[in-house]
Amino acid sequence: MKITAAEFVASAGRLADLPKDRLPHIAFAGRSNVGKSTLLNVLFNQRHLAHVSATPGKTQTLNFYRVNRKFYFVDLPGYGYAKSSKTLREQWQGLIESYLTTSEHLRLVVVLVDVRHPLSRLDAQLLEWLRAREQAHVVVATKSDKLSGSELQKNLLALRAALGAGEDEGVVAFSAKSGRGKVELWRVLQTALEEGG
Repeated sequence: MKITAAEFVASAGRLADLPKDRLPHIAFAGRSNVGKSTLLNVLFNQRHLAHVSATPGKTQTLNFYRVNRKFYFVDLPGYGYAKSSKTLREQWQGLIESYLTTSEHLRLVVVLVDVRHPLSRLDAQLLEWLRAREQAHVVVATKSDKLSGSELQKNLLALRAALGAGEDEGVVAFSAKSGRGKVELWRVLQTALEEGG
């Protein structure tokens, strides 16, 4: 897909603050510091549209980016950051769950996992929850350039086994550095938008 325009539109700390137009949404979820903002910037073909922070847990709202004036990418707060307060974590969780449960415009959830590590308990819980709700989703294995070819294949096989996914199902190996997986991921996103429309 050719990106002709990408712009930050809104930070929503509550559902009432969501954009009021009826454009479709694609949400990006994952643990703190998994690389959501970096992945978004690669998809936008821009370096700094989505703010990349060295501090985990920085995104505390639903951040909406309008793409080509036709749909939104929604950057969800990262989960699992131990240093954020319990109250704040519960607020984020409530906001994310309410959004995922009630949004009429959500077409796909992109779940980012760090391919260098086994699937975490929180990742597994999110995926189980999405499956139970029959919410369309895809798993993106980030930081694939940090592993050798053989290590990457071994970890992808382990990830697919943990997901119960076949070779051809729903895992995209992604590298912000090399651009690996970008075309494949855009194909998945475009299909979700077309089917939803």
